Amino acid sequence: MDKGDEKNIRGLEGVAQAARQAPGRGPAPVHLWRPAHCGDIDIVIRRDGVWMHEGSPIGRSELVRLFSTILRKDPDGYHLVTPGEKMRIEVEDLPFRATTVERRGATLVFTTDVGDEVAADLDHPIMVETNAVTGEPQPAVRVRGDLWARIARPVFYELVEMAEVSPEGLIVRSGGTTFRLGEA
Repeated sequence: MDKGDEKNIRGLEGVAQAARQAPGRGPAPVHLWRPAHCGDIDIVIRRDGVWMHEGSPIGRSELVRLFSTILRKDPDGYHLVTPGEKMRIEVEDLPFRATTVERRGATLVFTTDVGDEVAADLDHPIMVETNAVTGEPQPAVRVRGDLWARIARPVFYELVEMAEVSPEGLIVRSGGTTFRLGEA
């Protein structure tokens, strides 16, 4: 094993150990931490939401959840951040997937593939962009900071079913905010 592999393995174990110390199940206060950049780690979050390490899926959902709590997006990319380390990872699309939506009173609450619940509102907007190649909608909801969840196609269809037709197009309301889904 060369020194790069040793560093990568130590880094992964160190990141996991530091993440375990994060309070509760929620995200750690990564926005407050300013550790030195320690390099890249061979973790990729694929477009389909699967977390890979060195080309193999990370099979333990608890470990993926743990890593998701210390994920941060900086101007130079996505990083796993602890008080002592900052390691860049690759994200092919968005780091999370919104896999369910539920209306709770006047609020739409999304659940992500890593167990976060996000109530759509002014701070957690729903955005729908159009794929320039396919012309298909690419909906997303902000989870925290600059971390977004791609809204899964079946969940987007549910949103469209909940939508109202207005002069602006199809809209949904949540948390006192109106979100445009597309043309009527």
